[in-house]
Amino acid sequence: MSLFGDDRYQWRETYFVLFRERDRPSADDAVRSIVGDDNRFDVTDVRADRKGHLDSLTLTSPDDFAAMDISYVSGDEVTEQVAELTQEVSRSSMTGDDREKLKHLSQCDARFDIFHFEQRMADGEEEDEFLDPAALLIVLDRLSRACSGVAIDPQSGSFM
Repeated sequence: MSLFGDDRYQWRETYFVLFRERDRPSADDAVRSIVGDDNRFDVTDVRADRKGHLDSLTLTSPDDFAAMDISYVSGDEVTEQVAELTQEVSRSSMTGDDREKLKHLSQCDARFDIFHFEQRMADGEEEDEFLDPAALLIVLDRLSRACSGVAIDPQSGSFM
């Protein structure tokens, strides 16, 4: 079940991991890469295509008050977006590492959408900011490594 339909969570932002289709990980490899030996994550609703490649999954990190829906996208939507992101990112000041990521980005033809959610507080609890971005940053890093991809914040047009 998608977290969009779960009243316990509120959508915060969306991030992308762009990669080459040929580097799409299997569902098992993706889960192993994301979770590692870290017990902070609970992974559910893992879906794969006929070849076993990751299509989608839901991940929660209760200690971080965070959750994520991750889903695979490919096709014209991605290639058009890569062209737009390449132009947008190339206009900003970049480090040497960013230039390498930009070069890799131009070769990408698939992506994972990472929908980041915050766990809502129970009635009567204060609405202070409890969301810890650590879970998101860990997932972006590990998923990027699993597919030799590039993590991007599309709102700012910057690499993660």
